[in-house]
Amino acid sequence: MAGHYKLRFNAYSVWVGPGESNKWYIPNLDKISRGRRDEPVTITAETPPRLLRKLGDFDVTPEPSVHEIDAWLLAGEVIRPDAGRLFRSRPGPDRWRNPLAEKDGQPGVVFRWLEVEGPIYDEWPTAGHKLLFADLPMVNREPPKEQKEERNTRTNRFSQRRFKPAPGVEIISTNIMADAERLLRNFIKHAYREPAGDGDVERFLPVVQKALDLGNNFTDAMIAVYTAVLCSPEFIYLDEKPGPLDDYALASRLSFFLWNSPPDEELERCAAKKELHKPDVLRAETERLLEDPKSQRFVYAFLDYWLDLRKILATAPDANLYSDYYLDDLLTESALDETRLFFAELLRADLSVRNIVSSDFAMLNERLAAHYGLPPVHGVVLRKTPLPKDTVRGGLLTQAAVLKVTANGTTTSPVLRGAWIMERILGQKPPPPPPNLPVVDPDIRGAITIRQQLEQHRTQETCNTCHAKIDPPGLALENFDVMGGWRDRYRSEAAGELAHGIAKSGQKFTFHYALPVDATGELPDGRKFHDIREFKQLLLDNQKQLARNLARQLAVYATGAPIHFADRPQIEQILERSSSSHYGVRSILREVIQSELFLRK
Repeated sequence: MAGHYKLRFNAYSVWVGPGESNKWYIPNLDKISRGRRDEPVTITAETPPRLLRKLGDFDVTPEPSVHEIDAWLLAGEVIRPDAGRLFRSRPGPDRWRNPLAEKDGQPGVVFRWLEVEGPIYDEWPTAGHKLLFADLPMVNREPPKEQKEERNTRTNRFSQRRFKPAPGVEIISTNIMADAERLLRNFIKHAYREPAGDGDVERFLPVVQKALDLGNNFTDAMIAVYTAVLCSPEFIYLDEKPGPLDDYALASRLSFFLWNSPPDEELERCAAKKELHKPDVLRAETERLLEDPKSQRFVYAFLDYWLDLRKILATAPDANLYSDYYLDDLLTESALDETRLFFAELLRADLSVRNIVSSDFAMLNERLAAHYGLPPVHGVVLRKTPLPKDTVRGGLLTQAAVLKVTANGTTTSPVLRGAWIMERILGQKPPPPPPNLPVVDPDIRGAITIRQQLEQHRTQETCNTCHAKIDPPGLALENFDVMGGWRDRYRSEAAGELAHGIAKSGQKFTFHYALPVDATGELPDGRKFHDIREFKQLLLDNQKQLARNLARQLAVYATGAPIHFADRPQIEQILERSSSSHYGVRSILREVIQSELFLRK
């Protein structure tokens, strides 16, 4: 059943000896010795067919040890461990070969046992049960015999007895309609996020009576009326009337913004006292919500909206051109966590928006450090790591997750990346292309670069007007491939220096290194850059624009309303009030919440 569980794994890494001399790459399970290094393991929950949800990860050491993960499991999910560094065999015309195999063996992981504890409840009865049935007594009963037969034979499908009692559970009431009204009033208060009026209760009470008249017991009659409440517009939508928000509407807006959930008791208490609109109370509640672990929901949801991180699995690296990335789930998962943890650190420490473009640290683990060509980092856990001064990394633009969602699995496009930077980082949305213009697709044969194609495309005046603004930011990122790895030359299917090896799939791969990458460019104002480092510095010359865009993005996400021309003075006030923190990310968020954009509809 769904609930909170503790998962414990006892595992260790091993070294599996080689097979016969002419087939040394085939593991010999009779020759197993102590592992030579730690192995990263990811634990996922799987809903068939292969719908995976990450639960956590840890490093398995050569010595047997126990690793524990707290997880929320859904009904029907199964636990699936995955040693992310190890290869994924894929059938093919040739026999697969482990790319990690050496003449004397290959690495592996052994799981000794899995222990599952749960479901775990912080209190009993649970908070959900108390909300539905308060302190009314509960008994366990077997369902009626005729109900069992009905479920087994699936007869009487169209019976009026629609609400079937849950087997073995029944709430006892000695004053049915009085208890129903009391429970319903409290439930509506939480569902509607404000006190229930008499009209709301009178509107739904007939549902209880109708369910009882059809022969349902008190428990199922209440489930029926609760279902009706949850289908009502007042629950599904935020009820915000034009003008200043009242305290209850403000509590809902704040909670859904920072927690992605309805207000808790403390927010409801502030709203009931009509104190939440006071600046000092609102600021204190903002800090309380941000300090709570549930604020992670804001980080995840906001980045999905702002940076398009929700699209990270929309494409997979091409199995031919980018076989070194193909099937590398550990890299994709680490890249996604890197961006989330990076923004969370900006928010936690109130770091300047300059870090969005260029930072002196990154959130790294072993896989990402190797991918970026940075000094080694040990283990699967991501941690704040100082960056070398001359690195191209640092900031959002050169993170693997961002570079992946702005590319497809085969090619990169300066047009797409340039438009993304303009809209998401600078807040300058480019106009849509004129109709009936040909699309510029990179040449994967390696005969012509995307820059050369764009230069031909821009000979048309109607095209050049927009591309003069869009292309330079995208060209600055041309040294980064579809997964954010550094490249000096493009990859091609046909022409150039041949590269070959064994992919993570265990199959042989070949591709060609084609024409060199040119990441130079010139902005519309005439400023030139030679690479991504110089481009970043040009962006940092207008730090206020970075802050302005972040304020706008936060305001749109928090309110669901676009920023109009008349809202510009309020955005500028937000920037003025946050300037003393060098436009700290947390300061900007605080000022957005204190602004009229947030306090009014």
